[in-house]
Amino acid sequence: MEKLSNRLLSWASIIDEKTLDQARTASGMPFIHPHLALMPDAHLGKGATVGSVIPTLGAIMPAAVGVDIGCGMIAVRTQFTKSQLLGRDLGTLREQIERAIPLSAGRDNRKVVATAEPRIAELEELAEKHEFDPARYAGHWRNQLGSLGSGNHFIEVSVDETDAVWMFLHSGSRGVGNRIATHHIGVAQRLAKQWWIDLPDPDLAYLVEGTEEFRRYIRELRWAQHFALLNREEMMDRVARQLSETMGADVEELERINCHHNFTESEKHFGKQVWVSRKGAIQADAGRPGLIPGSMGTASYVVSGLGNPLSLNSSPHGAGREYSRSAARRTFTHDQLREAMMGIEFRDTDAFIDEIPQAYKPIDRVMADAADLVEVRHTLRQLVNVKGD
Repeated sequence: MEKLSNRLLSWASIIDEKTLDQARTASGMPFIHPHLALMPDAHLGKGATVGSVIPTLGAIMPAAVGVDIGCGMIAVRTQFTKSQLLGRDLGTLREQIERAIPLSAGRDNRKVVATAEPRIAELEELAEKHEFDPARYAGHWRNQLGSLGSGNHFIEVSVDETDAVWMFLHSGSRGVGNRIATHHIGVAQRLAKQWWIDLPDPDLAYLVEGTEEFRRYIRELRWAQHFALLNREEMMDRVARQLSETMGADVEELERINCHHNFTESEKHFGKQVWVSRKGAIQADAGRPGLIPGSMGTASYVVSGLGNPLSLNSSPHGAGREYSRSAARRTFTHDQLREAMMGIEFRDTDAFIDEIPQAYKPIDRVMADAADLVEVRHTLRQLVNVKGD
């Protein structure tokens, strides 16, 4: 860990100057308490750095949570072993998962399936409790539940160091969460203009605790966080059904972990009750299970938090980009992607060049930087990878 200033601590051994400048700017906001913590996977974001932990007193910056509210990971350890899985047709398994779950941006379920019905009912009840209608943001939000999205979201079937088979996936609150976030970022920016607040970056606009705008954001934020969690649960159930069919036996869940890495919670740190916005970071209280994915084609990790107080009980959420998507497309080739994915069943298309492992920080380096934040319980290596374009 490096102390960059009284208000900025960094665990990142690989970080560029633009990212540091962005983090310094955010750490200078007057309500930061006691400091902003940069995780090992930190990289440039919108307003606030991706891979940062931002504790605030009496205010929240909606862009510091990000537009994919509640984005995170879920993993399930099964009773199956690597040798059992390798005896099956992994190409067919991948295709079955791709048929069971809508992939890519803008693609939803054509209808609400039976497993999604109780989850949607739960979300309807929660929205009523929070006094808002999600359909104002996305009329088709019910059909989004159980869909993956695109970018770095993925579904994988992996094995750990004991040869146990895991199901592992990454997604968030989809279009409805994006629109909720975008709306409240706009509200914060309009209020800043209305009150002549001089901001170092418009995306650091904030909502003040105690105002109706703040209360509405928190209510809708919490709904979107829960949507994201249930979205992962719904997809995991579908992956389990496809794996069960492939293996000829029902999946037995030996362990399930579901954790956010784009979210806000009220927590006590350094003697104050603060709003902790983790934008690309997971909660890592002592003993808390967590998930840190690598990039496409590299290892992922099941971890246990160490409760490091300087990190505000947090840890990285993944490898973190070194190349932007456009830079990755200019730099790497389809042949390099194929080489990186050797031995992994995946949809072989140049649509995924911007997700090539070389576009990300080395996950081993990230985990070494995080040695005082988490303890590694399992190392996962994927055998099947599913992504949206």
